[in-house]
Amino acid sequence: MQAQPGRRPSSTIENRRADFPALQQMVNGHPLVYLDSAASSQMPAAVIDTIANYQRQDHANVHRGVHTLSHRATDAYEGARDKIRAFVNAASRSEIVLTSGTTESINLVAQSYCRPLLRAGDSVLISHLEHHSNIVPWQLLCEQTGAVLCVVPIDNAGQLDMQALTTMLDDSVRFIALAHVSNALGSINPVKDIISLARQKDVPVLLDGAQGVPHMAIDVQDLDCDFYAFSGHKMLGPTGVGVLYGREFLLDAMPPYQGGGDMILEVSFSGTTYNELPYKFEAGTPNISGVVGLGAAVDYLQSIGMHEVQRHEQELLAYLMDELQKIPGIRLIGTAAQKASVQSFMLDDIHPHDLGTILDHQGIAIRTGHHCAMPVMQRFGLPGTARASLSLYNNRDDIDRLVAALLQAKQIFS
Repeated sequence: MQAQPGRRPSSTIENRRADFPALQQMVNGHPLVYLDSAASSQMPAAVIDTIANYQRQDHANVHRGVHTLSHRATDAYEGARDKIRAFVNAASRSEIVLTSGTTESINLVAQSYCRPLLRAGDSVLISHLEHHSNIVPWQLLCEQTGAVLCVVPIDNAGQLDMQALTTMLDDSVRFIALAHVSNALGSINPVKDIISLARQKDVPVLLDGAQGVPHMAIDVQDLDCDFYAFSGHKMLGPTGVGVLYGREFLLDAMPPYQGGGDMILEVSFSGTTYNELPYKFEAGTPNISGVVGLGAAVDYLQSIGMHEVQRHEQELLAYLMDELQKIPGIRLIGTAAQKASVQSFMLDDIHPHDLGTILDHQGIAIRTGHHCAMPVMQRFGLPGTARASLSLYNNRDDIDRLVAALLQAKQIFS
């Protein structure tokens, strides 16, 4: 399926803003400045059009029909899987399991891979940087198995304490689950170094890539991780769709996570024969339009190149941090040496929610609160922060307007 005529992506990243219909609107009488992409990125017209075209022309259930629309839907759905496989350089399409998002992907691994493996006295290693979706599934797992959840500390810059991690990686550790990039602080973890350490102990590693995939080129074979989870709505795609990459031999040995249609080959009352990978983990009618839209988002990102996306965002992040630090009373939360384009901050003693409301009145969308990372906020002794997160469609004007609005907020509260 092709985007409608006249909706081609712009040729250079500087002009990409024009590809995003939502960014062309006024909010509270001001042109929208969208700085909340870490929560959910906007979709380009090419993705919106692809989803609409599927709904208008090709909507049918996948894998099960012999009629033309079902064939079209199946081709689009499985074509998206192939695009995703190439995007993260998985060795096989069988290693790409389509889920509802990062959260389901992590829960799938916790319950299907780890639960049969863990015993009382074993431990799972996570970090103090994690999103709730990479904490709670492991807490549930530990309650179910008697295993212990161990947490690697972070320093005042929001970086992992690698010495502590090395010490904690003892013979009790059976699994490691870490964020590739912190959603609250933007810290990029040294995951290749961590995976190398884990390999020496034969400990499998899952990476929460929800904030990694949108901002940098991901090569799961180069990372050498065992599992990698990410979501469509962080990477210019629709909500309700995501991916679990898993090594084929691991996925093949895992029992199904859910039972139902499409994950079976044969069913009788005496037993069931499960489908082959990756369908063994895809029970029920999937989010077909969401997967098709995610495939279009991959096409869009590939048309730019992830190295170009990262270059653009890193330049903007440096400008954002420099400009924020010029504001009297600003405090940057999260100053790791290696960061993605996310910056949390506090301004004087203004509550983040008040700050977000004032900025919204000027058409500026930021995120305020604990960002589903309460332990991070507790580590810094804060109830929450204001967070500006960038994407490829942002520019310096967005940052200038943010800074000007923060200065106005400072005057209001003074």
